[in-house]
Amino acid sequence: MTDQTTLHATCVTYGPSGLLITGASGHGKSSLALTLMGMGATLVADDRVIIKNREGVLSAHCPTAIKGMIEARGIGLLAAHTQARTLVTSVVNMDKIEPDRLPPRRLITILGVEVDLVFGKDNPNLAAALNQMIKIGRVE
Repeated sequence: MTDQTTLHATCVTYGPSGLLITGASGHGKSSLALTLMGMGATLVADDRVIIKNREGVLSAHCPTAIKGMIEARGIGLLAAHTQARTLVTSVVNMDKIEPDRLPPRRLITILGVEVDLVFGKDNPNLAAALNQMIKIGRVE
């Protein structure tokens, strides 16, 4: 059985490991994605992301109408190389500030599946830290 929803979000991937970027309009989702793409990530979807839970595995897909496009505020729509789908392994919430210097492991549940959560608002090292986390991982 497959559950599905469409989120106002952006998603990039490093091979099979996807990062879902959530937050209100204008909070930096596309900007973060563009920075991560400059560090080697590949775009899955910008602005709208189809999320599916298939037997406990969360995946992200791009709606056909926006495939291969990402918004660059102040410039316009840009073409991008894309990956058709990815497994959602982490989520960054661009609306919340991380209050802790060394935060506890946070989780978010999407369609019944728990994934790692990072609060990203006003974090000057966010892109570099996320790039490292997705490529190499965290120390537990």
